[in-house]
Amino acid sequence: MSEPQPGPIGAVLAMALRTAVNGPMQEVREAVVVADGGLAGDLRSSPERGVTLISAPQWKQVCEELGVKLPWHTRRANVLLDVDRLAPLAGRRLRLGEVELDVLSETKPCGLMDQQHAGLRNALRPEWRGGVCCRVLKGGILRVGDAVVLRA
Repeated sequence: MSEPQPGPIGAVLAMALRTAVNGPMQEVREAVVVADGGLAGDLRSSPERGVTLISAPQWKQVCEELGVKLPWHTRRANVLLDVDRLAPLAGRRLRLGEVELDVLSETKPCGLMDQQHAGLRNALRPEWRGGVCCRVLKGGILRVGDAVVLRA
């Protein structure tokens, strides 16, 4: 498969904040994103894990394999993207609305995933279907519907 080329590659479909350890996710339509931090109000953000992204097509594939419909934020990612695959974006920069991100690494699925649904952890492992962790290079306002642009 060829390397993704700079330019528009998708859109922000949804966002959610972790408001308590292992607690429910709170969906939002707009969020303030802080440079070298994450989404304001998100409990677990850090510079290396400022914003976590997940692919809507890959999440759909996981749910189909498990034969279940789970809310996307069951994965506990911050942002759901209409982007086919995230693994090829490792080491690249993205712009989501006003926000600039550096895609650092895979968000490795933890045991909590199997508490959400049996088999979910293993279903998320192939092709980085569990999403990616990003460092926030430039903060700003992020909104559902914002374009996702791969930077040169």
